[in-house]
Amino acid sequence: MPELPEVETIVRTLRPALVGKTIFSADLRWPRSLAAPSPAAFVKRVRGQRIVDISRRAKFINIQLSTFNLLIHLRMSGDLLLVNSDYQPAKHDRLHLRLSDDTTLVFSDPRKFGRLWLTADPDQVLDNLGPEALDVSFTPQMFYERLHIRRRQLKPLLLDQTFIAGLGNIYTDEALHVARLHPLALSNSVTETQAEALWRAVREVLEEGIRSNGTSIDWVYRGGEFQNHLRVYGRAGQPCPVCGTRVERLVIGQRGTHFCPACQPFKE
Repeated sequence: MPELPEVETIVRTLRPALVGKTIFSADLRWPRSLAAPSPAAFVKRVRGQRIVDISRRAKFINIQLSTFNLLIHLRMSGDLLLVNSDYQPAKHDRLHLRLSDDTTLVFSDPRKFGRLWLTADPDQVLDNLGPEALDVSFTPQMFYERLHIRRRQLKPLLLDQTFIAGLGNIYTDEALHVARLHPLALSNSVTETQAEALWRAVREVLEEGIRSNGTSIDWVYRGGEFQNHLRVYGRAGQPCPVCGTRVERLVIGQRGTHFCPACQPFKE
């Protein structure tokens, strides 16, 4: 699943290409991709809308239109492509938006888990999200306090989008390794010093991921280079880049989790 760096990369790529264009028509090729409104209302309302801006909130892409907001969550296999007029529709295309310069914005989603919302109030969809990990208002002290009002294992807590927005499996494993914290450690056992180390680690791996245009380890997301810098994720059985101990893998909350048992010892 594309995480914060991958979504941010898509947004930065599309913004200069889309802003200022007008949507001439919509071809909703898989109606169940649309969470709201109805397909008929969507096609009618999106027609004639001008693209004002494109931004990201957590793992959501927010295409701000002249009247509405088009929110897109790529989930497991979604992608956005800007194609020319000679483009031939593909099997996994779920939405085509024909634009004023005769290009088309294509939402492709082989596994059909991605979702679209057209709404005048994006907070109806985004309101339950936690703070942005890279926002200046998200401070080490806030992070420490949020950790301590809960008693949850670190890995699933960091994946909880209501706790912190944008982290996924890859960058959570990487951040925990940088901070030298075990993924099963309880959040309320983390010291203030450890919390600041994890806060810095989260921001470090996300910023590095953005600089690398994300991680390409799946056939779905292409063009990233962060996979060349992974410390533990997907490296079970290989030596830890810090100490040489073999990286181990376990399953936490149905998610494959990678860690170094020497750098990230588990303390009961």
